Amino acid sequence: MAQRTSLADADCSIAQALDVVGDWWTLLIVRDTARGVHRFDALQQELGVSRKVLTERLRLLVEAGVLSREPYQDRPVRYEYRLTPRGRALLPVLVALQDWGDTWVLGEGETMATTTEASQEAARVGALLGTRVPELVLTGADGEPHDPVADTPYTVLYCFPSAYARADAYPPGWAGIPGASGCTLESCTYRDQLAEFTAAGATVHGVSVQRPDEQRAFAEKEGLRFPLLSDADLTLTAALRLPTFRAAGVSRLKRLTLVVDRERTVRQVQYPVTDIEASVRTALETVRHLG
Repeated sequence: MAQRTSLADADCSIAQALDVVGDWWTLLIVRDTARGVHRFDALQQELGVSRKVLTERLRLLVEAGVLSREPYQDRPVRYEYRLTPRGRALLPVLVALQDWGDTWVLGEGETMATTTEASQEAARVGALLGTRVPELVLTGADGEPHDPVADTPYTVLYCFPSAYARADAYPPGWAGIPGASGCTLESCTYRDQLAEFTAAGATVHGVSVQRPDEQRAFAEKEGLRFPLLSDADLTLTAALRLPTFRAAGVSRLKRLTLVVDRERTVRQVQYPVTDIEASVRTALETVRHLG
């Protein structure tokens, strides 16, 4: 491979950042470590890259402070690669690239909080079926860290664009974004059927990228009796490559629902969600059937 010209001395932060993560394998390594792939052989299998190239990229990322190299076995010594705080700060970059690709490469350039059933975006989300949700934490409305997967037989994770206690808090033009409206209806439908989910052995968690204080105000206004979790740092979004759209300069989750078992395996995926009340019924039927 041709030697890459270093941009580290350029008087531009974009150029300096590209000197660290400008190689496409590098960002794909960050993508896969974000979703819980930490060991060399697993990364090589996921990426289909040669051992030589992967070794070099991992070395560069460790030297740059993006990844840490942590031993998990003594004889012989073997290592895992995990994102550092500097590495996790790249997650919004990955999400922005994915959003751009969904909108402008795979899509038609339209801002949408949903997609069509035949889209490649829908196929990517559908492929989550049978995969595992990595161990991570999100911030609850109480300000404390919470595992998005509950210690109950099943967890229903419904991801929604945004919901606010005040109508004037929504971004301008919100109602005109296909799929954006309906978050209050969705949350209140889960609220009204919460006892049935509980009886079926399921916990309900709502997830958006909003701040915890915004979620808390909305939950109090609507009398929600289940946790809303904030993915403002895009940890879960990047880990599962969940689809997003941008509104008012913020990446927001598109509406989708996952049913996850206690072992963190995704047992059902609903995306796109075009009928909110029907999607809640489908999630309830799923946990009853699985139970």
